[in-house]
Amino acid sequence: MSAPQRILVVEDEPLIAMMIEDFLDMLGKDHAGTADSVASAMEIVDAGGVDAAILDVNLSGGEQSWPIADALAAQGVPFVLATGGSGDMVVDAHRDRPVLAKPFTMDAVEQALAAL
Repeated sequence: MSAPQRILVVEDEPLIAMMIEDFLDMLGKDHAGTADSVASAMEIVDAGGVDAAILDVNLSGGEQSWPIADALAAQGVPFVLATGGSGDMVVDAHRDRPVLAKPFTMDAVEQALAAL
């Protein structure tokens, strides 16, 4: 299987989202969209065309990305979990997913996507 090319970014901090978008551009990846909430991410996921995703675990307003992760998993779309916390924050259903620890570098993003 080839490396994923169209990447969804779910991140509620605008500067971090822009940094990830820049990393994806430099890595030659296409940007499938950016969402800052579960609802906006689900619209993109439901529209299709996403090869992989980078999901911030904790979003604004106490939201967590698990509904997005569940939807992606149901579609067979791989994803990376981005978190500033420990791996203990990852729910059992997604404990086998790669974790990208914040703060991260372009190399870390590249390695995480390559592992998918």
